[in-house]
Amino acid sequence: MELIKHKIMKIPLIKPYITESIKQRVCDVLDSGYLTEGPVTREFENKLKEYLGCDYLHSVTSATTGLEVALRALEIGPGDEVIVPDYTYPATASVIAIVGAKAVIVDVSKEDMLLNFDSLEAAINKNTKAIIPVSLFGAPLDYERLNAIKEKHNLYIIEDAACSIGAIYKGIKVGNQADITVFSLHPRKFVTTGEGGIVTTNNKNWGDWINSYKHFGMDMTGASREGIHFNIIGTNYKLTNIQAAVGLGQLENIDELLNRRVQLANNYKKLIKNFNKINLPVVLDPKPNCQHSFQTYIVYVEDRDRVMSEMRKKGIEVQIGSYSLHMHKAFNDNSQIEIIGDLKNSKWCFNHALALPLYNDLTFELQEVIINELNSCL
Repeated sequence: MELIKHKIMKIPLIKPYITESIKQRVCDVLDSGYLTEGPVTREFENKLKEYLGCDYLHSVTSATTGLEVALRALEIGPGDEVIVPDYTYPATASVIAIVGAKAVIVDVSKEDMLLNFDSLEAAINKNTKAIIPVSLFGAPLDYERLNAIKEKHNLYIIEDAACSIGAIYKGIKVGNQADITVFSLHPRKFVTTGEGGIVTTNNKNWGDWINSYKHFGMDMTGASREGIHFNIIGTNYKLTNIQAAVGLGQLENIDELLNRRVQLANNYKKLIKNFNKINLPVVLDPKPNCQHSFQTYIVYVEDRDRVMSEMRKKGIEVQIGSYSLHMHKAFNDNSQIEIIGDLKNSKWCFNHALALPLYNDLTFELQEVIINELNSCL
C-alpha cells in the first residue's frame, strides 16, 4: 500500500488525450504554413457532424462565443428574457447580458443538479424568448418535458451542452434535440482543441447565419476572395487548423474514449456502494436508450471544502462541481439579471458536489485508492 500511495501522490483531475499521432498532426499543420482556419478545420467539422448526426455544424472559438452566436441567430436581444439554471458556469448567463437581453436565473433540482421544471415554468412570462438548459457534466436532458414546455409557450431551446459530446437521449445523440446546441472543446472535455466550441442545428437559415457571423459577416457562397460580399455585421470566431488537428486525432478514437469513461464511471459507482458517506446524483443512473458522457464524475459529500483540501494534500486533485451564480457579485444588482426564488437547491449542490479524477488512462487500481482516501476524509 505504501508503494501504491507513493505512486498516486500526483493524480490529476484531468489529463488530455494527446498521442504521438496527434502531435504529428499539429506538426504537419505547422509545416504547411496554413495555420488559421482551413482544410483541417473543415475536416474536423465534417467528421464531428457525421458523428453527431446533425445537419449543420460550425466550430467557434469557445462554447461561450457559441452561446452568443446562438442567441444572435435567434434574434434575441433587448427586451427579451432567457431562462437559465443557477447551478452552471457563469458563461451560460453572461452571454444573455452580452447580447442585451435579460438572464432570468432559476433553481435546479438537488437530485440531479439540472434545471428544475417547476421553477422554469413559474418564471415564464410574455417577454420570455428562450431557455438555455444545461446538460451538466454530460447528463442528457429530459426533452419530453422540455419540448412540452417549449410548445406550450412558443419558446426556443438553446442547449448548453458544453460537457456533453457523445451523450444520448432516447437513442439520439445530443446536438439534435434543441433548436441550437453548443459544445465546448476545453481541455476538461475528452474531445478538446485547447480552447474552442461547436454549434449545431438542423435549421439551414440559422446554420448559414452562424457561419457568416463567425466569418466577419461574409457571404460564404463566394467562390473566391475577390468575389466575397459582407452581408451582415459579424466578427471573427474561427477555429484554427492547429486546434482542429488536435481535435481530429481525438475524433478518430471517440468511441474508445467515451467507452473508457463509461467503464471508469461504472467502476466508481461500484466502489462507492461500499461507503454510505459518499452519495451520487440520480442522473448517474441512466435511463433506457440514454447515455451520460461523463465529462465529470460528481459525488456528494458533507463538508466539501474540508474534504477537498484534505484530498489535495494527499496528492489527489479534486475540484468543486460548478458555480451557484446568485452567490457572485456579477449576477446581483444588475438590471440584465433577474434572480427568482431562494435557489436553495443550487446552493446545496454547490456546497456538496465534488469532482473526482477522470481521464483515459486512469486505472481501476487508482480509482480504488481514490475512493478509499476519500472515505478516510469523511
